[in-house]
Amino acid sequence: MLATIRSAALVGIETYDVFVEVDAAAGLPQWTMVGLPVGAVKESRERVGAALVNSGFTLPPRRITVNLAPADRRKDGTAFDLPIALGILVATGQLDPASVERTIFAGELGLDGAMRGIRGALSIARRAATSPGVERFVLPPANLAEAARVSRTSLSAPKNLQILVDELRNGGPHVATPEQNKDSIRHEVPDFADVVGQQAAKRALEIAAAGSHNLLMIGPPGAGKTMLARRLGGILPDLSEDEALEVIAIHSVAGTLTNEWLDACARPFRAPHHSISSAGLIGGGGTPRPGEVSLAHNGVLFLDEMLEFPRSVLEGMRQPMEDGQVVISRAAMSVRYPARFALIGATNPCPCGRLGDPSGKCICPPSEIERYARRISGPLADRIDMHVTVGAVALSDLSASSDAEPTDHIRTRVTVAREVQRQRFRKLVGVECNAHAPGRWIDSHGDVESEGRMLLQKAAGSLGLSARGYHRVLKVARTIADIDGVPCVLRDHVAEAIRYRPAAGSR
Repeated sequence: MLATIRSAALVGIETYDVFVEVDAAAGLPQWTMVGLPVGAVKESRERVGAALVNSGFTLPPRRITVNLAPADRRKDGTAFDLPIALGILVATGQLDPASVERTIFAGELGLDGAMRGIRGALSIARRAATSPGVERFVLPPANLAEAARVSRTSLSAPKNLQILVDELRNGGPHVATPEQNKDSIRHEVPDFADVVGQQAAKRALEIAAAGSHNLLMIGPPGAGKTMLARRLGGILPDLSEDEALEVIAIHSVAGTLTNEWLDACARPFRAPHHSISSAGLIGGGGTPRPGEVSLAHNGVLFLDEMLEFPRSVLEGMRQPMEDGQVVISRAAMSVRYPARFALIGATNPCPCGRLGDPSGKCICPPSEIERYARRISGPLADRIDMHVTVGAVALSDLSASSDAEPTDHIRTRVTVAREVQRQRFRKLVGVECNAHAPGRWIDSHGDVESEGRMLLQKAAGSLGLSARGYHRVLKVARTIADIDGVPCVLRDHVAEAIRYRPAAGSR
C-alpha cells in the first residue's frame, strides 16, 4: 500500500512543499530512503521505528521505501520524523488515508513518541497558510507560539504520536490555541543617565538608532565605548509586526528562538567575540545556517574591539552591509538570509590604545599604528556612516553628580523620528528608515536646503568622498533633521553629518 503525507523543507528562511511517500511492500524486511536525505533525515529510521513501537503500534516485517519528493533537492533536519511515521501507519493499514489529507505535518519524534521542537516552524506555518487545499498544520507544542503568529490555518500540537493518531482516528487533530501574552516585554538595559560626559558619543548613538546608521567609536581603553554601546538597545524603537516576523523566522531556523524571546518586542542586539569565524559571522557551514549578521537583522550588530577581528572576517560584511542580505552558495544550492542591521563598532586607536593621549604614553611605532588601522579596509570604512572619537573621562568627574538625559527621553525622540521615516518611505518596498533608502531617492526627495547641498558638495571635494560616502552623509543629515522635527534638511544638519565623516584615506 502507498501513502503520501504532506510536509515542507527549509531553504534559508523560505520553504518548499515536500511529499513524503511511503510504500510498504511484501518482501524481506528492510528500510530504504531516497530523495536526497542528508544529516538527521538519514537517522530518522531509528527514531521513527522506536517511536512507533513504544507508542503501541506495530512495525510489520515489510520492505519499506520512503521517498521525499521532489527527489532532486537535499533535505535535512528532524521535521520529517512525524510525516514518515504517519506514512508508515497509513501504508501498513493502521491509519485511514483520509485522516491525513489537507494537512501539513512536521515534527521530531523522541524514542518514546514524544513530539519535540523543530527549526523553522514559523516558515512552515507561512507555507501552510498560503498553500491551496491545506486546512491544518500539525507541529510540536514547543513551536506552537511562533506558528500562531502567522498561521491562518488550524494548528494542532499534540504531545506525542499516540495522542495524534487517536485524534486522527476520531475526527481529526484537536485545534490548539497558544497562551496569549498579556503585555509586550522589554528587558531592562542600563540607563544613559548613568553615563558621565561623552555627549558627542551619546548624540552619535541617538542618530544611529534613529536612522539605523553604522557607527564606529574610537577611543582609549576605559573610555566607555562598550558601556555606551550596551545602552543602545534601550533607545531602539520596538519592532513592527512585519519586522518581528522576519526576526522570529531567522532565529527559528537558527535554533536560537525561545518563548521568552517570542514575547519580547525589543530589537536583536548581537555582540560576537572577536575570535568568531567567517562562517559564524556571515553564515555558512556544510548545511548553511544564518550567521551573526542575520541574527542581528532589524537590530544591532556590535563588534567590540573591532580591529581585533581578522580582516578577512570583517571584509565578509561588505556585501550584506550594502545589500541587506547574505547569499551563501554551495554546489547544490544557493541560500539567502536577510541581514539588514546597524553595525556599531568600538576600537582602540592603536595596539596600545594610547594614540593621541596628551600624556604621550603611546609606545606603538608608526608602522604598527598603520598596520593596525589597515585592518579596516577603505571600502568597509566607506560603508560606516559615522566615525566618532570617545575620549577618556577625567577621574575627578567620575564621582560628580550627573544630570545626563535618561534613556526614556532619548528613546521617545528616536521612536518619533522612526515613525516619520516609516511614513516617508511607505511607498518604497523594504525601506523603513533613512539608512536603507536609495541614495539618489534621498537626494531627490530628501528636501535638502540649497545652502546645505552646497556645503555638502564642497565638503565632498575636500574630504574626497565617494558617491556612496556623499549619499551616506546626506542620509545622516536627513536623520538629524528628523530628530529635530524639521521637514527640511538645513545647513546645520549637513554640517553635523559631515563632522562624523573622516577624510578619504584616514579612519
